[in-house]
Parts: sequence; C-alpha cells; structure tokens
Amino acid sequence: MNWRFINTGFNSGKFNMAFDVLLADNHKPGEAVLRLYRWKPYCISLGANQNFDSINIKKAAEDKIDVVKRPTGGRAVLHSEELTYSVVMPIEHDSSSKMIFSDINKAISEGLALYNNMLSSVDLEQSQPDFRKYYQEEYSAACFAAPAKNELKFNGRKLAGSAQRKLGNVLLQHGSILCGEFHKNIVDYLVVNSENFDKVKSLLDYTADLFSITGREVNYDFLAQCVARGFESYFNSNLIELKDDELFEHVDINSIK
Repeated sequence: MNWRFINTGFNSGKFNMAFDVLLADNHKPGEAVLRLYRWKPYCISLGANQNFDSINIKKAAEDKIDVVKRPTGGRAVLHSEELTYSVVMPIEHDSSSKMIFSDINKAISEGLALYNNMLSSVDLEQSQPDFRKYYQEEYSAACFAAPAKNELKFNGRKLAGSAQRKLGNVLLQHGSILCGEFHKNIVDYLVVNSENFDKVKSLLDYTADLFSITGREVNYDFLAQCVARGFESYFNSNLIELKDDELFEHVDINSIK
C-alpha cells in the first residue's frame, strides 16, 4: 500500500473535521493517508451520536472554545494541548476495522518511542469496556474518561484516544495524542450534576500526557516528524508528502455542524 502524508498545522474545528471527511471522500485505491494537525481556537468535538445539549455551549463560547461534531463516534474531547492525527485507509479483504485500529496505534507508539526513549514503554490497552452500558451513564460525556481496547496508555494511564468510522470502502480513524493537561478542563463544559462532575474529574486524572511524562515542553514539529517515521517503520512504506493546496480549496466547513 502507498502512503501519503500531510501536516496541516493549526485550523478551526469545522475545518479539521471537514478536511478529514474530504480525505476519505477523495481516497485513491491502494493508497492510505496520514494527516497531522492542531486546533486554533481550542475546540470541543462531540461524537457523531452525541447531543449538543451535553455541553454548555454558552460557557464554551464565552471562553472562545469552539464546539463541533466529529464524523466518528465516541464522546466529547477538548482539543487543546495535543497533536491530532487522522488516517484514511482502504478496507481490504484481509483487514478489519479492529485490526486497522490496532495497527495505527502500534505505528503511533513506534513514533512516540522515537520522540523520547521514556515513551518506549507505551503499550496498548488490553480490555474493552461495555460502551453500550457506559454511555447510558451521565458521566460518560467525556471521551477520555474510559479507554478502549488497543488505545495507547503509559503506566496504565490513557495517553492517546482514537475513534473510527467506515465511509464507503475506506476507514477514517482520528485521535488525540495528549501533550498537556488542559484537556481535563472539559469537565467545566459538561452538563452534569455535581456528583458526576467529581466522578468525571477523577476519571480524567487517569490520563497521561507528554509534558507530565517527560517534564519538558513538547516540541510539536519534532513529535510530528517522529510519528510520521513511526508509520514508515511499522507499515514498511515511505510517506510521500501531499501538498495541502491540492485540497484546501475544496474544504466545505458548512458541511460540519
């Protein structure tokens, strides 16, 4: 399989989600794409089946934080101090969504080990919670409050969250590599009672981030390079850079809620 790579840097939440969908809509047979990006302003993204009324939209607006829907599932994420990735990959006869999910996270883990040797111990979550039951609880509104199987963790704490969705004959997967602790502030924007507020806050304490692990400010450019190299190593393929101006003009932010 041929791999393409694009780093689109900072953009709004609507742009970022629209760009991911655009990559899926414009995929080429036998080709996969890795995209890395960040968020400006900070943004809360909701899972495709999550209601906007689970978030205090007024407070988010007052704090200049965008709120958008993701095309994928899961629960709310406050995108802030993180490097976000997306992968568009064709689903072939010998692959499955679970296999792709695992492979992508293994590639990211290789990149993290290149970024800092302390991250060599990053591993994959082995258990899978009962999300149907979990999503019935009010405190489930925050995505990072529960790890899914094969998501990345460091010393038992969730370091990167991911979500995916099948779009035609391709799979879109994107996720957040946590680089700081600001994501925990999502509790301030969740519409939950005080008891569940405390529960979500305590669950979010079981996340890890690169700054807390390494004790150093994150070099985002170097981190992006390392993640790209991790993909090259794991998938045994050279990443060919995709020029953003080939697609930027086709991004339709009005297609995103």
